[in-house]
Amino acid sequence: MTAVDSSAPAYAGGWRLWALLAALLLISAISQIDRILPFILAEAIKTDLGLSDTQIGLLTGAAFAVCYTLLSLPLARMADRGSPRLVLLGCLLVWSVMTALGGLAAGFAVLALTRFGVAFGEAGAMPAGHALIARQVEPSRRGLALGLFSMGIPLGTMVGFTAGGAMADTVGWRTALVGAGALGGLAFLLAALVIRPTPPRPRAAADRTPFFREALRLVAAPGFRWLFAAAVLIGFASVPFYVFASPFLIRTHGLTAGEAGLSFGLLQGGLGVVGALLGGRGFDRAMRSGRGRIIGLPGWLFLVAAATTAAALFAPTAWMSIVLFVPTMFSFALLLPWAFGAAHLVAGPGKQAMATSLMLIGSGLVGPALGPVIVGAVSDAAAADGLGNSLGLGLLVVPLASALTGIATLVANERIAATLRRP
Repeated sequence: MTAVDSSAPAYAGGWRLWALLAALLLISAISQIDRILPFILAEAIKTDLGLSDTQIGLLTGAAFAVCYTLLSLPLARMADRGSPRLVLLGCLLVWSVMTALGGLAAGFAVLALTRFGVAFGEAGAMPAGHALIARQVEPSRRGLALGLFSMGIPLGTMVGFTAGGAMADTVGWRTALVGAGALGGLAFLLAALVIRPTPPRPRAAADRTPFFREALRLVAAPGFRWLFAAAVLIGFASVPFYVFASPFLIRTHGLTAGEAGLSFGLLQGGLGVVGALLGGRGFDRAMRSGRGRIIGLPGWLFLVAAATTAAALFAPTAWMSIVLFVPTMFSFALLLPWAFGAAHLVAGPGKQAMATSLMLIGSGLVGPALGPVIVGAVSDAAAADGLGNSLGLGLLVVPLASALTGIATLVANERIAATLRRP
């Protein structure tokens, strides 16, 4: 009679695996929809509530980033030590309710408070989702699972920009936010039925280490330190890009919100889906190669994206700007599963949610808090001085940050390879 190892992980298989991944994909997409809706609705919100570009930058940047950062690590700890399923479901419910309440806001302060609430919920979503993947998906398929989960970001971006732009032109920004919140409520009911409970992870000695000390120890590791630096820099590139790309196309090239949302959203969605899937499979393939250099390709792509984005901001036509934005859209999606997979590898078992949380803090604090404000302030100052294409001048933050992201990613690639080669 053969003894059964009760400590061996029970990975999901067959339809349960695909049901789990489909539920995570849906949650990820809705999270992104609720996050980026104010971006495409920014012009309508600005007009209705009488806001400035600087206030829009604060609303879409600092109001979200501060709360997101403060809660990400504690929620990740809960997911690593306890039930990632319960953390994920609770977060989904909170951010859906707060998104709907945003549609009732009568001024800047109340709307900012609802964005704090959305950030409260979304702070734990990705760490808990990654903890579920680490516990329920076998290692050889985790890159693909991370890619599918990350695919929700471009899908959510596509739906958010296209549907949000259309609704801004027809039923208004308030209805768009209330509808998005209701959609999240339906996703909560579906996820509660589909995602099965995860057995508690056996407590290890590392669990007795104070959490923030363990987090600092991880950030001190050379490979993770440079991954974290890349995460900080990509925050300066991605968030200002998504906040102001549609207003740039509307103001500079005369597109309507619906036209900007449709063209930008569909392109970002298609490129994001392809990028996330290729990124996940690329990470699995890089791991199997045994060469140790597992994150070089995204770094080189960011250097290309920096040059094309700078050109896009001064292109003479809308279609040229959109085409030149393509490498940037693709690079954001490609990097996600690759960077998270590398972070999980460096962190080790039982610390995946913490690694994800630290990466999200890096990308979600300084860049989102300051990047949109910098772009808005430069745009307001340039407009006050009578300069043309004022928003394009502010958006030069994006190619600069993209180039620095590429450099940090390539350095992380070498540091991780050196660590893996050690006996």
